[in-house]
Amino acid sequence: MWILWAVTLLWAASFSLIGEFLAGRVDGYIAVFIRMALALVLFLPLWRPRRLALLRQLQLAGIGAIQIGIMYLLLYHAFLYLSVAEVLLFTIFTPLYVTLVDEVLFQRKHLPARWWLAAALAVVGAAVIRFNQLSDDFFIGFLLIQSANLCFAAGQVFYKRLPLGSERNQLHVFALFFIGAALTTGFAMFSFADFTMMPTTATQWGILLWLGLVASGVGYLAWNLASKRVNTAQLATMNNMLIPAGLLVNFAFWGQDVNWWRLALGAIVLLGAVALASRQPR
Repeated sequence: MWILWAVTLLWAASFSLIGEFLAGRVDGYIAVFIRMALALVLFLPLWRPRRLALLRQLQLAGIGAIQIGIMYLLLYHAFLYLSVAEVLLFTIFTPLYVTLVDEVLFQRKHLPARWWLAAALAVVGAAVIRFNQLSDDFFIGFLLIQSANLCFAAGQVFYKRLPLGSERNQLHVFALFFIGAALTTGFAMFSFADFTMMPTTATQWGILLWLGLVASGVGYLAWNLASKRVNTAQLATMNNMLIPAGLLVNFAFWGQDVNWWRLALGAIVLLGAVALASRQPR
């Protein structure tokens, strides 16, 4: 669990950097592809294709394409229809999708009721923190975000259930994850990007290096490795811990307003969800 907590804090800081320095200045498709390409460069020297059968290699590349490639494409399209607050609000359903995908596709049986309750509590806690007045025209954006949530959730569960051997072996094949993501986002970049909004300043390139090598490269490796160590409910509930963590980072570094009562109440509910998911059955 401590790995999931560490990655949550890492991603919270990274989202803050995106909002402050990249959003509206660098085209989203370009920024995402650069992140995936840098992460791929990080893992290519470690890649040992012979450690994995061809079918497993294709499956791992497909997971990368789904979990972060297609997910990012849907997410950036959703911003055409939704405000930032609405995007954050509609991501709170991811824990339920993690639980649902694992039960329907892999378990083929009913998950423990407390796991479903933990996922539902995670949604409630995040809603307490992030709920805002909705705009009139949000249905298309809502569907895009739910599709993105489902991709991210499915990718996590697929990776958790895919037999890849030891953690050392996973390190040597993880380049495939970013090969899938880079191919998907590269196609999107050449199809939809505005190339007049390339990164130009040293600050923008420095942030993209951080996002690509650390937040994406190290972050997704650590998160997916940790997903194999925890149960489905723990993985599901941790998906929403990014919301309070992001708010705290924005307040600490950028002085953005925080509704402390809502944050405290929502965080208590989220922590309760994590505790419920972590409780061992008698």
